[in-house]
This record gives sequence, structure tokens and C-alpha cells, in this order.
Amino acid sequence: MNPRSGGTAGGRRPNGALASEVLTVLQEASEALTAGQVLERLGGGLAYTTVVTTLSRLYDKQVLSRVSSGRAFAYAPVTDASGLTARRMHQVLADGPDREQVLTRFVSDLATSDATLLRTLLENGVERASERLEREE
Repeated sequence: MNPRSGGTAGGRRPNGALASEVLTVLQEASEALTAGQVLERLGGGLAYTTVVTTLSRLYDKQVLSRVSSGRAFAYAPVTDASGLTARRMHQVLADGPDREQVLTRFVSDLATSDATLLRTLLENGVERASERLEREE
């Protein structure tokens, strides 16, 4: 079984799984891909229109950019996986009922090493913290 064609026993993927698979395909590609190319790399089992709809929704959410490629569009992620995760974190924070409470709970649940990193980022700026991380690796 193709790991990208999976889902539940009924053949349906969990919510968000197809979008995640599509993003993975696009992040692994060295160039923007059309819906047909994405479908091919997903390994089949999907309708072309399903892939087009998924790509269009990700584009509407500003997760993907697109350029004209003949009579179709070719899509690429607007940022890498870390950047996309950061965008999701920002969105969750923005959608939360109480920004202060969300941040408080998030920080209180951080592992010690993550809290230290966050403190370093806030105190010294992102560039200096990145340099420190590179030295530690």
C-alpha cells in the first residue's frame, strides 16, 4: 500500500491529511508542480479534480503560490516546513479566544530546553539564537 494513498479502512483520509500529503509532495519537489504532477507523485487513487480543489484551497489560504504553466497552474509552497508550522501557530494564536491565556498555557507546557530557546530568542533576537543553535549541533 502506498503510504500516501492511505487513510481509513473505508478509503477516506482523516481531515487535513490530503492537504498535508500535497504539501509534502510540493516541499520535496525542486520546482513548482501542476495538479497532474502532484496527482502522479501521490500515487493515484484520487480524482484529478480532488487534487485541483486541494491545491486551490491551499492557494486561497496563502500556503501556496502559483504560476501559469500552459493551460494550468503550477504550485509551490510559500515557505519551508518550519515556516508553514510557524504560520499555523500564528493562525491558532490569532483565532484563540484570549491571546494572553493561549500564550500563557503554551509557554507553561514547554519543555525546559524549548523554554530556554524561546527566552534566548526573545532576549537576543532570532539571528543570535540561530547562531547558538548551530554551535550546539
